Amino acid sequence: MAEENQAAAGSSLETAVSAQFQIQKLYVKDISFELPNAPEIFQEQGQSDVKMSLAQRVEDLGENLMEVVLTITVTASMGEKTAYLAEIAQAGIFLVAGFNEQMKHMVMNTMCPNTLFPYARRAISAMVSDGGFPPLVLQPVNFEQLYAKRMQDLANQQNGAGGQAGGAPALNPEFKA
Repeated sequence: MAEENQAAAGSSLETAVSAQFQIQKLYVKDISFELPNAPEIFQEQGQSDVKMSLAQRVEDLGENLMEVVLTITVTASMGEKTAYLAEIAQAGIFLVAGFNEQMKHMVMNTMCPNTLFPYARRAISAMVSDGGFPPLVLQPVNFEQLYAKRMQDLANQQNGAGGQAGGAPALNPEFKA
């Protein structure tokens, strides 16, 4: 029994040592800022209602390289009017090697967006300020919690729809939240 545990620990250690996660390149793939109701919106009184949405797209570039694109859309409204719309597609190329499929999926959905989010947040804050509005500070996003919730929801859907009970959920590194 001790030999089996030692062999399992050695195998796990080898995987941990051989697993690689490296940032190859970070860049803005697309960015936009719109003021559909300017200049009238600057005469409106009151607080704006700000909504944020997230989406992620992943493309396999081969040779363990993955392009991950985190898209953040921020829409601010004052009453019935849109004050501004800011959107960024912050991208990165990541080396993700030596992970099993489940761990690779987790890395793509947690570590990659955690890496990209601060860059996107900074760009959106600058666009909003440059657009004539008070600074916007987007709150941090817990991508680990989002990932866990998506996996739980997927497992519940599969079990509720007569899917494989106890089976692993189908893994897709793309999402919209």
